[in-house]
Amino acid sequence: MVIAVLRSLRFHQWVKNLFVLGPLVFARRVDDPRAVVSAILAVACFCLLSSAVYVFNDIVDVDKDRAHPLKRLRPIASGALPVHHARLLAAVLALAGLCGSYLIAPTLVAIAAAYLAQNVAYSFWLKHVPFVDVACISAGFLLRVLGGACAIPVDPSAWVLVCTLLLAAFLGFGKRAHELRVAGTRGGNQRLVLDRYPPNVLRVLLYLLAILTIAAYVLYTQSPHALAFFGTRRLALTVPFVIFGVLRFIWIVQGKVDSESPTDSMLRDPPFLINLLGYAVAIMSILYGGW
Repeated sequence: MVIAVLRSLRFHQWVKNLFVLGPLVFARRVDDPRAVVSAILAVACFCLLSSAVYVFNDIVDVDKDRAHPLKRLRPIASGALPVHHARLLAAVLALAGLCGSYLIAPTLVAIAAAYLAQNVAYSFWLKHVPFVDVACISAGFLLRVLGGACAIPVDPSAWVLVCTLLLAAFLGFGKRAHELRVAGTRGGNQRLVLDRYPPNVLRVLLYLLAILTIAAYVLYTQSPHALAFFGTRRLALTVPFVIFGVLRFIWIVQGKVDSESPTDSMLRDPPFLINLLGYAVAIMSILYGGW
């Protein structure tokens, strides 16, 4: 039972909550111990909330998951974690995440509650509406960034929010394209919304959002805001890392079939992880190392 509970938490998906740290890094507050502690605690709260959402979504999707070649092995779908225990687990995780958010900052709990409410609506209804489902995924990333800004606190940069929104939409439509390609004609059995997405439309959106994401990031690195705040145009040196990451994700979406989502494949892809590490080193060196 303990192993089933731990598997249901989806620890590997917690990497998405690192977006909460975005405001800390780009507001140049990494050298502020109080801000660092608050940001890390905010990440922990979003990890609890996201795990609650995953457990709740698995409860709602239990019949669909049993028709999926990989998802049928999930603890709830396989019966390793009984549904009534899963409901209690989701409630405890959600309550802990909300209470923790309130202790960090009263404004943060509003963001956390909005994140939780949006995901509950997604699980019941919005995930079945094409394009709206990906909009919900994008909003989830945006709320993470806003949560990180509330935790410090700092006013979030409009540029960071735009780049986050475009990147999240790119990842969301990439996930749908990957699912549709892997599922083939059985897409509707595994995720109802897949039958409502034309493959050609997904392909166009994937490439369009890739271009927009890269363009927005390039403009951000050379914007008057970045120049005034960071005092350098050397952020442009990180653009190649972004381009490689975007192209590598497209390659994973279109070529990999070894996992149920491209996110899982990314976290096991050495070139992607090395590139991500390189980006992190470059950003920290430019913003904090005086490059």
